[in-house]
Amino acid sequence: MISPSAQPAPDLPAVASCRPRQLARIVFTTFLLTFIASRLLVILIMGRMIPDLFLHMGQTHVHHLNYGIFLLSTLTGLLLFFRVTERERLWCAVAYGFSLALTFDEFGMWLHLGGGYWQRASFDAVIVVASLFGMIAFAPPLERMRAHHWITGGVTLMATVVFYIMLFRSLNYVGEKVGPRFHQLEQSGPS
Repeated sequence: MISPSAQPAPDLPAVASCRPRQLARIVFTTFLLTFIASRLLVILIMGRMIPDLFLHMGQTHVHHLNYGIFLLSTLTGLLLFFRVTERERLWCAVAYGFSLALTFDEFGMWLHLGGGYWQRASFDAVIVVASLFGMIAFAPPLERMRAHHWITGGVTLMATVVFYIMLFRSLNYVGEKVGPRFHQLEQSGPS
């Protein structure tokens, strides 16, 4: 239940203030567990080891990235328009990690607007997101950082930059291959 003020409701015990690192650890853990569970469920469903749990609306398969997007949108609205208690904030961190994993598990599909579920871009995106949350969650405070911490952070940053360079190159490649078809379609369409 969302309380209209920043004070916890009188009948709820006070929860210690949530620090960003604590929230990042919750998001990181929930993100990883949800990603693993979603991949495992898809493997079991596709291997016909469990019943088809996919949502179908007519001939349309609703992918789980949509659940993640709707949940992320709901959480954003909740945190923008309501004051939440510290306990509710902890649950928001759980829901955020869950919805982020559902969305980024199918990153390749929403990046390329289709394609197969097992795209490499999805794995790369999950690794980048998990790395960033892992660093936020488990890196020591800046005043306690040592050389090996800075090296690890630098390597992770470089890997992220390389990922985005490769991502944009793939988008350029797709634009070169598909772009002319779209221009032709646009010119031959109704004016």
